[in-house]
Amino acid sequence: MTIRVGFGYDVHRLTTGHILMLGGIEIPFDRGLAGWSDADVLVHAIMDGLLGAACLGDIGTHFPPSDPRYEHISSITLLSKVSKLLKDGEWEIGNIDTTIVAQQPTLAPFIDTMRQKISETLGIKTDQISIKATTTEGLGFAGRSEGIAAYAIVLINKNNK
Repeated sequence: MTIRVGFGYDVHRLTTGHILMLGGIEIPFDRGLAGWSDADVLVHAIMDGLLGAACLGDIGTHFPPSDPRYEHISSITLLSKVSKLLKDGEWEIGNIDTTIVAQQPTLAPFIDTMRQKISETLGIKTDQISIKATTTEGLGFAGRSEGIAAYAIVLINKNNK
């Protein structure tokens, strides 16, 4: 069996006029994340972790911001494409562990729904996905509520034949 670990990170600026999407769901808030797609930092970090573990590049390689097909696209749609790439390479997801860094809004009430959405998209069990949220105690860009960041560590494996 081959086992690999991947790491993903993403950050986007909070701004008015955008919907806040995290983990594939809309979070009620007065601002959203600015980006080419829906700027879902959690899903982007997960995708980069999965792609990195499988040595398949990063999300910019597969879904470049210069390609108009990806403007305003749902990150969950992109995650399903990453899932297919992994399945085509005979990789299975062992687990995903993530942390969202945001001073506000409070994310605890939404974590179970995010886990469910991501598990449905990837075809894995919710107990294979951990989502945590933390603040920075007012420090840095996240602490000033200028943006939100997310980190992901993933484990994938495949049976060697």
